[in-house]
Amino acid sequence: MYPIKFENLYYERIWGGRGLEKFRDNMPSGVIGESWDIACHRNGTGIIENGELKEMSFSELIKKYGNEVVGDKMDKETFPLLIKLITADDKLSVQVHPDDEYAKKIENDLGKTEAWYVVDAEPNASLIVGTKNCDKETFKKAIELSDLDPYLNKIPVKKGDMFYVKSGLVHAICEGVTIAEIQQSSDTTYRVYDYNRGREIHVEKALDVIDFSLKGENIKGVTIHKEGFDKTILCLSEFFTIQKYEVKETVTESSDKDRFYLFTCVDGEGKIEANGTTLDIKFGDSFLIPAYLGEYTLKGEFTLLKSYVPDLLKEKEEIVSPILF
Repeated sequence: MYPIKFENLYYERIWGGRGLEKFRDNMPSGVIGESWDIACHRNGTGIIENGELKEMSFSELIKKYGNEVVGDKMDKETFPLLIKLITADDKLSVQVHPDDEYAKKIENDLGKTEAWYVVDAEPNASLIVGTKNCDKETFKKAIELSDLDPYLNKIPVKKGDMFYVKSGLVHAICEGVTIAEIQQSSDTTYRVYDYNRGREIHVEKALDVIDFSLKGENIKGVTIHKEGFDKTILCLSEFFTIQKYEVKETVTESSDKDRFYLFTCVDGEGKIEANGTTLDIKFGDSFLIPAYLGEYTLKGEFTLLKSYVPDLLKEKEEIVSPILF
């Protein structure tokens, strides 16, 4: 096993643009809104870009190597996470995602809880994260009247901001923002309002799943200073943990045979070395650490998001408790 990088899967979106060209040289023509960079879903599955397994699909990799890739405690049938870069020249729809129970019953898909890390933002850029001053009936009437703005929690954003977007939370990415999105491996979205662009909306389903008690906040996290890097715990949930590594020179650690790790570079550049292989990492790249990889070393001056499905109780005891107490 070695650190694995996948080909970028690009998708045209009416609200997209050419923002990813700031750091990518492989974009196809068109109005590109999303790049799926680590994906094993029926609507998009990555192809390995590097090493001896080059050109093998992610699904084939899991089928052939199983636990060596995903880990002893992970489901080999459904890869649980998906990592995207999303860039917007126009507003995305105001939308919401269902939880696992509703999505399985109605869509035969996972629910969709996600996290946003802002990797680039124009001056005065913003995100919609949650609702305000309304209940279900008020919101429903506002949809009918196309007058949602008074009830949407719009937050100015800058590079480095982070938001946890739980299923049931109304949200939208606005123009001038590029985000790294770590999410459950789902492609189920219910549009509440789409600025009269002619696309299908899903008001009834959306109202079924919106949780008006949820709030959207910019997550600062808790930072632990370690030798060679700073680690900030940004998110700890049943769906994924996200830690930010601000690498100054060199970090050496080991994989976990129980689970895979995913890394996304959100600033700078460097490389990862493992088992005699070297993979160069640029801003915007994501890569997979197979569960059975063993020791690996990160070298350079760069910032990475490390994402994985945690043993939640163990994480709280080993990470959170020492910080709080």
